This record gives sequence, structure tokens and C-alpha cells, in this order.
Amino acid sequence: MDSGGRLKRARDRALDGLDALAGRRILVAGDFLLDRYLVGRPTRLSREAPVVIIEQEDDDVNPGGAGNATRNVRALGGEPIPLGLVGEDREGDQVVELLRAGGIDTRGILRDPERRTVTKTRILAGAANAARQQVLRIDKGEEYGSSQTEQLNRRARSLLGDVDAVLLSDYGYSTLAPPVRSCLIEGARAGGIPSCADSRYRLSEFRGITVATPNEEELAAVLGRVLHGDADVAAAGRELLSRLDARAMVVTRGSRGMSVFEGTEHCRNIPPARRGEVADVTGAGDTVASALVLALAAGFDILSAAVLANAAASVVVGRRGAATAALAEVARVLQA
Repeated sequence: MDSGGRLKRARDRALDGLDALAGRRILVAGDFLLDRYLVGRPTRLSREAPVVIIEQEDDDVNPGGAGNATRNVRALGGEPIPLGLVGEDREGDQVVELLRAGGIDTRGILRDPERRTVTKTRILAGAANAARQQVLRIDKGEEYGSSQTEQLNRRARSLLGDVDAVLLSDYGYSTLAPPVRSCLIEGARAGGIPSCADSRYRLSEFRGITVATPNEEELAAVLGRVLHGDADVAAAGRELLSRLDARAMVVTRGSRGMSVFEGTEHCRNIPPARRGEVADVTGAGDTVASALVLALAAGFDILSAAVLANAAASVVVGRRGAATAALAEVARVLQA
């Protein structure tokens, strides 16, 4: 069957299997952050310095990092079970409260008294009737300490027997220290459930994972070389798949869609599902990983799961900030 025919069949399988996503329990482990959005409109130049004064109109907060992945699992009908750390501070309180407000059980969110909750503040500005653009980002916080590692492991072991899949969301803040990472990956393998790694900087350390979801830049970085085109991406993808001893890998490539690797088969390319303007790619990787692992938990094959994830990502990149895609929206994209 030609590539177009395979993709059509994968899309049809994804559509037929949407109802199976409901209620699938996904252990979402990793770095839980707070995303803050300050939105305003430029008014004039400051007399104090050659900078634009922005009159603030809105101040919004959302769970970021693994918190955004958790929200995406929930939006698609799954039942996320978060596992991670936040500080004993106001920002940590906000992360926990926001998750609880979404009906999410937060007993797996531990508090680290030695660290501040990582907070990313984005300042967006634009005219009243125009798209708001991100003009500055301010990060606060540091890597979480190792004092909670054993507690995280105990909590992980208690949860692994009651979930359908594991998503590891690594933003580089050390929640997924080697003992925690090994506990989760080995526990998923022993339990016969799929696991997915979405790691910004340390993907090569997630050996034994079921599937990984790097973007093209992360793939190049982990292998230490520049990728010049499709042939380079295909070779790099197969190499990293072998290094990770993974079942599959989905490489997100922006305007070029996705490249899907599975076993020794050839790379399969999925074109982007969105043809309109891309508003913001913030959090799109969280959406891809969440949709992919949720679909695998529901029994999808890799290509059908990737097609579903591609459709979900096309919804969120049309919105400002880290967004989620509802199941009905994804269904409409698949049907288009």
C-alpha cells in the first residue's frame, strides 16, 4: 500500500478509536512548573529609557511542564495521575490548586522545602484588535533537590500497578533523577504498559522507553550533529531509536509535520494537519506526547497514535500560550 493509503487507514483507525481514550489512566511524571502570562498593549515610550511601556490588561496562570501534559491528557478524555515536585511556596500552591480545579488527583505532587517552584513568566503585547506577541520571558526557580527521590520512588511504585501508561515529562529540572527514571521505565516494562519520554536535554538517558517524542532540534542535539534534510532526519531517527532500545519514535518537525520510526521499518512522514496560521508553538510538544501515550494506552498502533497526536497538535498551535485540545476538536481535524 502506498504512503497515502497507509495514512488514510491510520486516520480511520484513529477516528474509530477515539471513544477508547476515555478513562485511560496515565501516570504523568516529571517537572511541574507554573506558567504565568502577563498580557497588555503598548502605549508609549518611557521617559526613563528607550523602551515601550505596556499597559497590563490580563494576568493568567496555568500549570506548565508536566502540568501542561497533565491538562492535555484530561482534555482528551484520559485520567491523568501526576507525580512530581513543587516548592513549598505560593507558586507551588497555585500549581496544585489549578490541577485540583481541573478534577485531577494531586496526591502524587510532593512539596520540596529546599527549592522554589519553577515559574516562567511570559509578557505578551499587541494592539487591542491584533494578535498578542511574546516580547519577553522571565524564568525563576532552580533544579529540584534529590532529598525527595526515595519518596518519589515509593509513590511511583504504589501507582504503577493501577495505570494504563506512563508519560515522562522532563524539562531539565531534575525531578526525573536516574533512580526515579529507572523505576518508572522498568516498572512500565514489567507491567506490560507503554511508556513515553518527552525530554528536552537528556533523552539519551531514557533507554528502555516504549516511544520517544523529540522535536527535530532535540534529535540533532542528542546526537551532536546538524540535520540538513529528510535523509539526515531519517538516519538520525533510526540511530537514536536503536540507542534507546525503544519500540518507536515520533520526531516533530514543525511545518514539515512528523517522522515516525518503528522497529526496522522505513521512516514514515506525516504532513502537518494545520494549514492556517500558527499562533504559538508553546506546549505543543506536551500535546503530542500526551495524545500519543494516551492512544497507545487505548490500544492504538504507533502510526494511528501519531496521526492522532498530529491532529491534536494542530489545534493547540492555533492558540496563544500552552493550550489543550478537546476530543471533539481533534475529531474534526481528523475528519477534514
